[in-house]
Amino acid sequence: MKREPDARQTYPALYAAEHGGFSVVPAAYVFLVDGDRVLLQLRTGTGYYDDWWAASAAGHVEAGEPVTRAIVREASEELGVTLAERDLEPLSTMHRTAPTGLAVDQRVDFFFACRTWGGTPALQEQKAADLRWFDLDALPEQTVHHERFVLEAWRDGTLPAITAFGF
Repeated sequence: MKREPDARQTYPALYAAEHGGFSVVPAAYVFLVDGDRVLLQLRTGTGYYDDWWAASAAGHVEAGEPVTRAIVREASEELGVTLAERDLEPLSTMHRTAPTGLAVDQRVDFFFACRTWGGTPALQEQKAADLRWFDLDALPEQTVHHERFVLEAWRDGTLPAITAFGF
C-alpha cells in the first residue's frame, strides 16, 4: 500500500497543549577537513563565544529544513563554498545544556565533517574575524568548549554517535 507524502499524522490540539512545553534549539555544524587539519573561524560580534575559535560553519536549522540542507546553506552563507549533502560525514549528535535552565540553552547539535567542497573558503559575514587551518593535535586554547570536545574525541577515535554535554 502506497502512502501519500502528506498523509503523516499530526498531534491533536489537546495532546499538543499537554505535551508541547518543550523547546530544543537545533543547530548544525560542519568541520572542513584537509588531512589532519581542520578549518576554524574566529567568532566576533555575536555576543556568544566572541574571540573563540569555532566550527568552519554552523547555524540554526530553520523550521521545515532538513539538518543536512541547513549545513549546506550555512557553508555557502558563511564560507562561500558549495557542499554536497552526500559528502557530509556524520560525527555525532549532541544533546547540550547550560546551567541557566533557560529554554534557549536546551540544544541538539548535529556535527559533520566534510573533506570535499567547491570553491575556496573565505569569510562571507561579519560574525567572524579570521579563518585558519589548525592541526587536530594543536587546536587553539580558546576553541568553543563543546566543539573542542567533539574534535578531540573524533581525533582520538572515542567520539560516540550520541553525546551529552553540560548535564
